[in-house]
Amino acid sequence: MRMVMDGFSTLVQIPHCSGSAEALFAFLVDFARSRGYEVQTDAAQNIVARKGTPQLCLQAHYDMVCVGKAPTIETYEEAGCLRAREASLGADNGIAIAMMMALMEEGVALEFLFTSDEEIGLVGASALALEVHAPRMLNLDSETEAEVTIGCAGGTDVVGTFSSDWVPGQGATYEVAVRGLPGGHSGVDIDRGIPNAIKVLFDYLHKKGIGQIASVIAGQRRNAIPSDAVAIVRSIQPLEGSDTVQVRRLNETPEVYANGKDLVEWVHRFADGVRAHNNELGLPQTSINLALINDRFEAPGLTIETSARAMSMEDLETLVETTRAQMEAYGMTVHVKESYPAWQPERNPFVEAVAEVVRAEFGDVRIAAIHAGLECGILKAHLPDTAFASIGPTIRYPHSTRECVDLASVERTFRVVREMVKTLA
Repeated sequence: MRMVMDGFSTLVQIPHCSGSAEALFAFLVDFARSRGYEVQTDAAQNIVARKGTPQLCLQAHYDMVCVGKAPTIETYEEAGCLRAREASLGADNGIAIAMMMALMEEGVALEFLFTSDEEIGLVGASALALEVHAPRMLNLDSETEAEVTIGCAGGTDVVGTFSSDWVPGQGATYEVAVRGLPGGHSGVDIDRGIPNAIKVLFDYLHKKGIGQIASVIAGQRRNAIPSDAVAIVRSIQPLEGSDTVQVRRLNETPEVYANGKDLVEWVHRFADGVRAHNNELGLPQTSINLALINDRFEAPGLTIETSARAMSMEDLETLVETTRAQMEAYGMTVHVKESYPAWQPERNPFVEAVAEVVRAEFGDVRIAAIHAGLECGILKAHLPDTAFASIGPTIRYPHSTRECVDLASVERTFRVVREMVKTLA
């Protein structure tokens, strides 16, 4: 356990936000080679490290969602959890990387697959151009202990460009802001009643009849429930704040979007969150996160970004087309990108073996699917003959400044990983 947490302490000092994790890529390559592993990389900066003739491959992604002060991360312990001050922690998926590093320190005959840029569309897994020899792959990106994950949602980002001309505004100018909401993961936390800062802000504007929008900067990441949203508006009537909305008068006279009222109406009508439930799996069947609204800067207008998820590709396609139609009805230009497939639940002898080890450690086991993206679905397409399962320690509120990892859970889960290595040696 100490080796795992020492390794994680090293990782948090190396910047590895999604899209800019080159320093950690170089570190992991050197780390594996210096411990006697054969190392291969590809153009997407995925890494395979191998020793011997392994029967098991451990897999995790090495990028993280950077929120708040991240990648500057100052960790502290509180009530048995490791947290970061005013920043996301990166336990998703850094704890898994640290577990893999600890096993490398011991020189075990295993295969390790480190994938890049998972948090911005499972980019590395989609572009994998490396051979994996082991017939079984244990993904370490699940976030609930005593659970074996065997399926996940597919996802697609739907982006609308809201174009408009500038026109003179009327009345006083105000900054209207929603700040410091809890935030969370747009998949696993989407059904937990966490308020979306964009919806809170625009519901306020709609209630006040505000249509003169000069600027909007809202949300942090596509895969995070927004915790902050700020708009510059003009209003003939005086504006006052509320318990959740802060209002500050500005000494400015900006122009405003000609069709700002349409923007407010669209956001107010948009059904953010869970759209349908899957009673059999006990989780959302479809959901969509209204993630980002930002000024285009290079031209009048805004970009609206959403993240859609579904447990089946048919339902995902329906959700995407519904969202496209809703955007186009308000004159937006729509782009659909960063798609990844659902991982259909499958029980096989490898899953049963993992479940047996988990049950022995925890006294019980739950075999489940999650309403979030895991790389297993994409990797299964690359490696059709490989058996997959996913486990991980308990991580609460990933992709937010509230992220915390249960330290006792890390220890228990690492014992499971060790036992799987021993079982399949």
